[in-house]
Amino acid sequence: MKQLVVLSGKGGTGKTSVAAALAHLSTGNLGSAKVVLADADVDAANLELVMAPKVLDRTDFWGGQLAEIDDAACTGCGVCEQVCRFEAVFGKDGVYEIDPIACEGCAACLFACPNEAISMVDQIAGEWFRSETSYGPLYHAALYPGQENSGKLVTLIKQHAKLQALDNGRDLVIVDGPPGIGCPVISASSGADLALIVTEPSVAGVHDMGRILGTTEHFNLQAVVCINKSDLYSEGTTEIEAYCREQDIPMVGLIPFDVNVTHAMAHGEPVTAFEPKGAASQALHQIWDRVSALLLGDPET
Repeated sequence: MKQLVVLSGKGGTGKTSVAAALAHLSTGNLGSAKVVLADADVDAANLELVMAPKVLDRTDFWGGQLAEIDDAACTGCGVCEQVCRFEAVFGKDGVYEIDPIACEGCAACLFACPNEAISMVDQIAGEWFRSETSYGPLYHAALYPGQENSGKLVTLIKQHAKLQALDNGRDLVIVDGPPGIGCPVISASSGADLALIVTEPSVAGVHDMGRILGTTEHFNLQAVVCINKSDLYSEGTTEIEAYCREQDIPMVGLIPFDVNVTHAMAHGEPVTAFEPKGAASQALHQIWDRVSALLLGDPET
């Protein structure tokens, strides 16, 4: 069982559209891989928008803990307000409360309270789902606004996807990773066999591609690159290709701008299913051939 993580240094490069297309191309009569899908962008999950999933299970995700004051035990001494460096405790006329938005769950107030009037309470930070799609099982999640521990939730999603792949003899887990280079990206990349970096020929795209490639290199994760909307700014495409040659990073394809991608998103389908003969779909076919050869040793490629 192999793991492919699809990453981008910035949002808006078309990462999810590429991940959805590869999921489609890896199934049915277009490929031999049996896949499990995981949407690791838990802060703004959108793979489900082009997968039309049927939710089978819904489970609460318990994140960190927040402090809570027992009014009956509180004597109004104000020690909790003094030790809170996040200004999450506020009081008036000897009555103290904790702002759940400002509280970081550090428990300083818990240990400082002389009357043991403060406790740490588990919080539901989001929910995660096990769903079924036309292309295989999908694990995805929604982290509630303002909540933390997205890296923990990403790890949870990936673990369940991996276990299902192992239990059911699936060949590949495709992970639609979050953008950027933060902790959720590291969690999404952990244990992966290959990272497909989706970039775009813009100043920001080139810069952030370099950052995410630095991240994959730091964790010894093999990476390959494809350029989306490659024909919109030829100078940027040339710059990316030159960078990859200099760094000895394989380039697996160029995806031209294609309005069918937008139409496919509006219809809730991968572009390769919506318009298989389109320019973007043909380019994605080639990318899948090269990626599957690296991952699965496809003898035909």
